[in-house]
Amino acid sequence: MEQVKSPSRYLMPFLVMTALFFMLGFITVLVDALIPRLKEVFELTYLQAGLVQMAWFTAYGVFSIPGGGFIARFGYKTGIIASLAMAGLGCALFYPAADTRLYGLFLLALFVVAGGLAILQVAINPYISVLGPKGGESRRLSLAQAFNSLGTTIAPIVAATYLLSDQIMSSDGIAQLDEAAKSAYYAQEAGAVQGPFLWLAGAFVALAVLVGVIKLPQVLAQKAGAASHYLEALGNRRLRYGALGIFVYVGAEVALGSYMVSYGLSLEIAEALRENPVVGALVEFAASIKGSEVAGMDAKAVIGALLTFYWGGAMVGRFLGSALMTRIAPHKLLGLFALSAMLMVLISINASGIPALLALLAVGFFNSIMFPTIFTLAIDELGELKPLGSGILCTAIFGGAVIPPAVGYLADLTGGFGAAFVLPLLCYLYIQYYAFRVAR
Repeated sequence: MEQVKSPSRYLMPFLVMTALFFMLGFITVLVDALIPRLKEVFELTYLQAGLVQMAWFTAYGVFSIPGGGFIARFGYKTGIIASLAMAGLGCALFYPAADTRLYGLFLLALFVVAGGLAILQVAINPYISVLGPKGGESRRLSLAQAFNSLGTTIAPIVAATYLLSDQIMSSDGIAQLDEAAKSAYYAQEAGAVQGPFLWLAGAFVALAVLVGVIKLPQVLAQKAGAASHYLEALGNRRLRYGALGIFVYVGAEVALGSYMVSYGLSLEIAEALRENPVVGALVEFAASIKGSEVAGMDAKAVIGALLTFYWGGAMVGRFLGSALMTRIAPHKLLGLFALSAMLMVLISINASGIPALLALLAVGFFNSIMFPTIFTLAIDELGELKPLGSGILCTAIFGGAVIPPAVGYLADLTGGFGAAFVLPLLCYLYIQYYAFRVAR
């Protein structure tokens, strides 16, 4: 695979890829923010609502490897355009899904969006790694993914300010409405999501056109895509161990983020959070971002506001990590961050009260460089097989559908999160092993 070295050749493509990373994070969180409204539109049970995460992560498991083969055969540019078109089609499908209130159509729309984003990840992660001098792959991908985190940080603000500013009625409130009022309410809720998803569909189409117009450097010298080439890629030790690294990283990150509020509630510290001057100020700041006031927030909302710093920490860590990689070898920095994440989880398990929650929130910062660094280290030796390796690594994102339920099962089994958080601890232990022993 050709390494693009001329700054004049890779500056514009790098900016375009960075914009795509931003859009990737923005759409992922925005869709998640609209789920409560969709739950009311479709009158979903909690079991049905739980299928949303499964549909999302299953798409990564289904589309990543075929996506890698498609990109290896037709090139990065064609793969990016196809993925954006697919995501746009999925967003457009939300319009009839909300109009007809057919849950199956809604899940199909979600699956198509996630499939498009999965292929987009397969394309842009390895592509951006070669847009510059050899040795800076992890730094470039960390910097680009910092803008992905910027998108995930801005999306809740946009959702709270422009999309979810009106109040969603509770199930009891809806039950008290007569049939005419209930139909009018559901129509209003459907309309509230149809517009945003049409705008998102248009944005994806516009990005596809932009990528089609802009000249992107050709970095694949030959075409590869047969199953034998996948076996050749899997013969690389770094890739095999790196795929497991992606699996456990995504699983641990999603698990801690998913159970953070429940963990905070189990600590019974909501009032203490309000009264602590430093933490209280953080809660006020996080609540203001979401357009809420602390005075009217219950315990769940107070702790949920602090979750902003878990995901926001990843953004800060990626900007900082990208700078640190100019002085520290990527595999060493990855190992240090993994050890730090382990330490934070250990402190949280053994502490109580506010320190226990703050330690777990700090893990978000140390999560920051893990995905881009594991990714670039895993595909570093693959050459022309990078798209296929990328497909394998993106398939491993399926860990987000496996490890969180396992953590929840352990919490149910043991009656608390102390033992359950040992599983994410082991995930970070493996990542530091990958950094110091496999990828060095």
